Amino acid sequence: MDAVTLEFYWFGWVVLPFLIFLARVCDVTLGTLRIIFVSRGLKFLAPLVGFFESLIWLLAIGQIVQSLTNPVLYIAYAAGFSCGNYAGIYLEEKIAMGLLCVRTITNEDATELIEYLKAQEFGVTSVSASGISGQVRLILSIIKRKDLKKLLSIIKDKAPRAFISVEDVRTASEGFFPQKSPGIFSRWPVMRK
Repeated sequence: MDAVTLEFYWFGWVVLPFLIFLARVCDVTLGTLRIIFVSRGLKFLAPLVGFFESLIWLLAIGQIVQSLTNPVLYIAYAAGFSCGNYAGIYLEEKIAMGLLCVRTITNEDATELIEYLKAQEFGVTSVSASGISGQVRLILSIIKRKDLKKLLSIIKDKAPRAFISVEDVRTASEGFFPQKSPGIFSRWPVMRK
């Protein structure tokens, strides 16, 4: 095998599949983020991400169409799709943008939990309610997504048998959110639109 044939073989069966894999990981990761941005109403960021997503996809599919006889490209394309989904979800979790509504329902005395959440500067709304097993306490908190683990840890510690549900919040206005470093503005109302 001469040097030119070896270089052609190396590019077509190793380098090009790897590049298609990387392109597919990037475009599917961006696609996952774009869907999340659309669902959160980020109308300027979603189209921008969508532009780069489609551009990368066109480049990848263009290379595959030029080399339809190379099955390694198909495998690289599919593997990139799978890894891109994982990478998009992982990246979204790390970015942790947006707000969540955490509902806690407990039939135990929730006074300690409510006071502790307030001391940690979580916004708390508490109401008495009636459930299938009798009187319960319903505790609502709108939090930053990045604070979810901390809040769930507190709830599990103070009310281990509580029912907890979490859902995305598209918009909220006038609330209290924990500050990273306490200061003069630590109890300042935060406007979310």
